[in-house]
Amino acid sequence: MGALAWLLIPFIAAIAAGLWGSWANRTRKVRGDGPELDGYARFREAMEKSHTGARGA
Repeated sequence: MGALAWLLIPFIAAIAAGLWGSWANRTRKVRGDGPELDGYARFREAMEKSHTGARGA
């Protein structure tokens, strides 16, 4: 019976995690990639600028 209890603990934890995940995600709004892509474009522009001065410092 003890082995059955040890097998039920992870099973119940997995069910609880699934329920919590469903509950936590219920109000999440769909968000586009706009802000991330804008930040990446700014990063690329900054990296493509030619820098004068000491290199490798």
